[in-house]
Amino acid sequence: MVDRGRDALPALSSLDPAGSFAGRHIGPRPEQTAAMLAAVGHPTLQSLVDACVPEGVRDRAPLDLPPAADEATVLRLLRERAAANDVYTSMIGLGYSATVTPAVIQRAVLENPAWYTAYTPYQPEISQGRLEALLTFQTVVADLTGLPVAGASMLDEATAAAEAMTLVRRAGRRGGDDPAVFVVDADTLPQTLAVLHTRAEPQGIRLHVADLSAGWPADLPEAGAFGVLLSYPGASGAVRDHRALAAAAHRAGAAVVVAADLLALTLLEAPGEWGADVACGSSQRFGVPMGYGGPHAGYLSVREGLARQLPGRLVGVSVDADGDVAYRLALQTREQHIRREKATSNICTAQVLLAVMAGAYAVYHGAEGLTAIAARVHRGAQALAAWLRAGGVQVVHDRFFDTVQARVPGRAAEVVAAAAARRINLRRVDDDTVGVACDETTTVDTLRAVAEAFGVPVDVAVLDDDGADALAPELRRRTPFLTHPVFAAHRSETALLRHLRSLADKDLALDRTMIPLGSCTMKLNSAVEMAAITWPEFAQLHPFAPAEQARGYRQLIDELCTALAEVTGYAAVSVQPNAGSQGEFAGLLAIRGYHRSRGEEQRDVCLIPSSAHGTNAASAVMAGMRVVVVACDEAGNVDVDDLQRKVDQHAERLAAVMITYPSTHGVFETGIGEVCAAVHDAGGQVYVDGANLNAMVGLARPGRFGSDVSHLNLHKTFCIPHGGGGPGVGPIGVAAHLVPFLPGHPVVDTGASGPTVSAAPWGSAGILPISWAYLRLMGPDGLTLATEHAILAANYLATRLREHYPVLYTGADGLVAHECILDVRPLTKATGITNDDIAKRLIDYGFHAPTMSFPVAGTLMVEPTESEDVGELDRFVDAMVAIRGEIEKVATGEYDRTDNPLRNAPHTLAMVVGEWDRPYPREVAVYPLPALRGRGYLPPVRRIDQAHGDRNLVCSCPPPEAFAEPEPAPGPVARLPSRVEGAPDDLGTAADAVPAGAQA
Repeated sequence: MVDRGRDALPALSSLDPAGSFAGRHIGPRPEQTAAMLAAVGHPTLQSLVDACVPEGVRDRAPLDLPPAADEATVLRLLRERAAANDVYTSMIGLGYSATVTPAVIQRAVLENPAWYTAYTPYQPEISQGRLEALLTFQTVVADLTGLPVAGASMLDEATAAAEAMTLVRRAGRRGGDDPAVFVVDADTLPQTLAVLHTRAEPQGIRLHVADLSAGWPADLPEAGAFGVLLSYPGASGAVRDHRALAAAAHRAGAAVVVAADLLALTLLEAPGEWGADVACGSSQRFGVPMGYGGPHAGYLSVREGLARQLPGRLVGVSVDADGDVAYRLALQTREQHIRREKATSNICTAQVLLAVMAGAYAVYHGAEGLTAIAARVHRGAQALAAWLRAGGVQVVHDRFFDTVQARVPGRAAEVVAAAAARRINLRRVDDDTVGVACDETTTVDTLRAVAEAFGVPVDVAVLDDDGADALAPELRRRTPFLTHPVFAAHRSETALLRHLRSLADKDLALDRTMIPLGSCTMKLNSAVEMAAITWPEFAQLHPFAPAEQARGYRQLIDELCTALAEVTGYAAVSVQPNAGSQGEFAGLLAIRGYHRSRGEEQRDVCLIPSSAHGTNAASAVMAGMRVVVVACDEAGNVDVDDLQRKVDQHAERLAAVMITYPSTHGVFETGIGEVCAAVHDAGGQVYVDGANLNAMVGLARPGRFGSDVSHLNLHKTFCIPHGGGGPGVGPIGVAAHLVPFLPGHPVVDTGASGPTVSAAPWGSAGILPISWAYLRLMGPDGLTLATEHAILAANYLATRLREHYPVLYTGADGLVAHECILDVRPLTKATGITNDDIAKRLIDYGFHAPTMSFPVAGTLMVEPTESEDVGELDRFVDAMVAIRGEIEKVATGEYDRTDNPLRNAPHTLAMVVGEWDRPYPREVAVYPLPALRGRGYLPPVRRIDQAHGDRNLVCSCPPPEAFAEPEPAPGPVARLPSRVEGAPDDLGTAADAVPAGAQA
């Protein structure tokens, strides 16, 4: 044997770095893992897992995935797939345009972990930066559409249109005579029309698609229609004067929804000026790359009186405890947790990061800059039309913004091929028609090449001929927009950089601290995983580009879907759903389609445990199902006896059961096999919500322990960052019998023929390289090890905290899954200190709060994730123990019950440097533990008055003078009474909604 000695070179086998990434992703070092195991009373990770995961669920077969690769190898493999994409100049249009992302926005927002690792702003005191950025986005939308109230939750243009359809139906209900007909102009984007069909049919809405260029249709049913969707411009590019049509719709009792191009609205009269009740669309062309279809922030804005019908999130202005202006989420924040099956939408994940980018783009360019960009885009389209006409080519429409349709009888394919030979993609409308869409990147050389593809030579001498404007004078915009000072103050790169930095500094994100949110899995989003999303080969591809130009994307998507199917035990996976809520909906639609294919249309009952995430019930209703609630027992598990009673009662109509596993209570339920068997025996299907998959990867596969379909949260388990509340991806995995019902698409063949649920064929494809990279970096062993450490971290916290806060639910041997619920209710009863007080006091300790009041009111649900090392876990324990000591001082009378560090939390710098009259020292306020001395974060505002903001609804940028007044002054705002006439009686304010599960 050779004695290598202490200073000898390492063995040759050690030069292979594969697998090294898992050690960076997983926080605890081996010696820390050993100490944590000792604390929970188990000798090994395997022993702990064996005790936690029921044997009937446990899958011991190794994952059949490629072995772990090091970072350099994964980047090389991604480069290979990127190189297989061929990025042509895209002039396809249809709702997707090339755009220029200012480098300062790409670097300071999209590539900045201060922005992309932030969580949804349910704790507004530590989210003022992203809330202000979203308020800016809402202001852009409200100003451009001419409608005063805009939200911040839409996923894409197609689903925004679908939300608008259901919104106006709710708002216009008149009891039993409600006409369930929605009129849609034939000149609507095909993907929007497909999603409208998907959403309408299960809810009993009939779409009436008609050519509305001649006016209001005469062939409507006698009952009329509740709404109409118009496009401005249309899918064909035509810009029509819809004023008479809107007036006719209103006379007929129908609301007017307008799908509008935000950039075009810098030149065109705002829809709100000519009769629109609702506007919807996408902000993609405001600096957000196409990304093969997403993610992009959709938008939705409404006239006054409809604010309380808006689905999802609405950022509003309120005041803090000192009367200073502060931002927060308003009104129906996560209404699903209050109204459940009566909820108006299942929206959960939004596209916050992309909305921030779009808002920053508007801030950078201002009204003049956006108008100049729009004018250049229109000038390009107008010049091309003039050249084509001069060359004898018929231009279909006289009025257009950016898209020219040209008639070339029998030659459309030839023209498209000629353009492709010049590396330009045009749209073949039909055999005789070609569409050409100009955008911010269109150049004179590009226009010349397109004209040549039509066989039209361009005389350079007439290139500067002004020609006729292709916008009707009566439709030109005259109303000012983006007049708030924020849109004029940051035009230089230096100014915008500092503005974005100042916003980020107000926030607490994962780059500063652990975010211990149960049900949300805020884990490491590694830099190497993020690297590829801005590469042009991935970012600049149009979703409808020819398949041969997207071979690398198709390969990456196929590989990702195959890996996800292996992890979950399903036959196939679709990545089209671009949020977890969309995945729920798509999964239930697959179940519905399956039953209908077997002639069992009557199966419409969906059993849902009382502990389920609120979106489950909302998704079931959207899929045309009736929700029947199943009780939970005292241990938090599904009451199997009650389930069996409900199964027996509804056997003939049973469609599905929706189960979260591990349970929403953070426990591996042992009765999951009985649940699956009971439902299957009655002819139903089993839907397992994949929100908690981070506790199962490598240990259990829902497709093998009885489930038929699951949605997954790639923005949780598979490392796509939350981005302040989105983007997310919610793919679905299905068993073999449900494969035919996976989502299809009207424009691109996805290999499936089920109902379309998102605008783009593969949803938010632009961020799929993140999860692909995570899977390749971790490999099968690393994925399993991560799950084991997630379970260890949760049990470590539960063990160390249970003597200070009761752990509400546990499984075998007192163990939890990957999260635990701390019961604060006894302390609240004894002292008046609530879970909200603890959440705000944690800010003073430098932490984001755990999940509040979900799934049990008055509790805190904690999920530490595998990415946190023992030092961070101990820091959290120290904070929670110290807070428990402060609560004890309230109990003993040492602290006043209403004037104490918990009730006054969080403490701001302005508060502690000002006049101090509190019965505890300033040091206790901001340095409650010695380790916090010198910390770099203090919240910018004190505790926010939620009710004030709902009573005085302001949802766009308040004027600067508001910051000098004790009360926010009205700017371009929507002011509503605390209860709007016609609003549902059970729809509470945000102050009601937040405790009902605001962070799940």
